[in-house]
Amino acid sequence: MRMRRKARLDERVAECRASGKLLVLNVEDRHFQRAVETKEYLDYEEIFGNKNPVVLEIGAGKGQFCCELAQREPDINILAVEKSSNIIVDAAEKAIALGLNNVELLRCDAEYLERYIPPRSISRIYLNFSCPYPKKSYAAHRLTHRKFLEIYKKLLADGAEIHQKTDNREFFEFSIEEFSQSGFTLKNISLDLHRSGFEGNIVTEYEKRFSDLGQPIYRLEAYIK
Repeated sequence: MRMRRKARLDERVAECRASGKLLVLNVEDRHFQRAVETKEYLDYEEIFGNKNPVVLEIGAGKGQFCCELAQREPDINILAVEKSSNIIVDAAEKAIALGLNNVELLRCDAEYLERYIPPRSISRIYLNFSCPYPKKSYAAHRLTHRKFLEIYKKLLADGAEIHQKTDNREFFEFSIEEFSQSGFTLKNISLDLHRSGFEGNIVTEYEKRFSDLGQPIYRLEAYIK
């Protein structure tokens, strides 16, 4: 179901951009493999004012995860990516209201990340409750499809990890296969995160809603040796 366009969306996006909390990264060339040949790398030190490690959340939604992570870990910088202005504006406004200096919101499609993210510069990637695209014909849109995993490989620093959470078992099984086939090693695989004793989990509104219904949350960590 398509989300209704928010009131004053263009004005709100403009206000967030003026605050320096939202970057809108537009690529006119919709052929992403050609578009990423041109590089417009972000200057992390200019954006954040420091040289702290940078983590990437792809599919930030309304920003609950990235904002809480920023509060818990003030010594890391967070780039939170969402492709929809209608959604990311909420995250940007939340970060502004909380006065978070270590979060930057990027409106960008994941296919174009290597145009903007310097290679081997990301210390961790978070994939929280990505759209599972249940139809097999849409598998290439899943953020753990090998097409995206090859992009992430270029962005990850040595020893960096990808952390994934989902409530969809079929998507989780698909992800495990894609990670394995793409050369990643998996660890800390959980088939019921909230019963696993895992500490430090940031529970998003989406996650809480499904957990409260008794549905298990699946989680894994992936890395390249």
